Amino acid sequence: MDISEVAKRSGLRASTLRYYEEKGLVSSVGQPGERRRFAPGVLEQLALIALGQSAGFSLDEIRSMFLPSGQPSIDRQLLSAKADEIDVMVKRLKAMSHGLRHAAACPAESHAQCPSFQRLLKAAAAGALERKQKSLKPVTGARRKPS
Repeated sequence: MDISEVAKRSGLRASTLRYYEEKGLVSSVGQPGERRRFAPGVLEQLALIALGQSAGFSLDEIRSMFLPSGQPSIDRQLLSAKADEIDVMVKRLKAMSHGLRHAAACPAESHAQCPSFQRLLKAAAAGALERKQKSLKPVTGARRKPS
């Protein structure tokens, strides 16, 4: 399938397809210098990429879900870990939603006087600090890619 046909059928721009190819997510079957052509299975790969992105996987994580042939090979532990992350996020978002709804309907004269709103602020500040500390932690056991 020609790159323009894949773009049309997938709803992605040709530049996105070229980027995915550069990142090793899909591969073209044509000869170098020719217009890019893809095997019909590329549409299924693109659907899996879209699903992975909507679940919050990085492109590198998604790339690891494909064999060199382009066939899916998904690590079930990776899926379970992502589901755990999403569960934590849902819990945090539900608490945030509850706090915001309370703040919107709070009878206190000022949000500064509302104990529930103050707890919401403290939780948000603690979460921001925790995220910052996690991003500053050195990665241990990381392997370097061979050059």
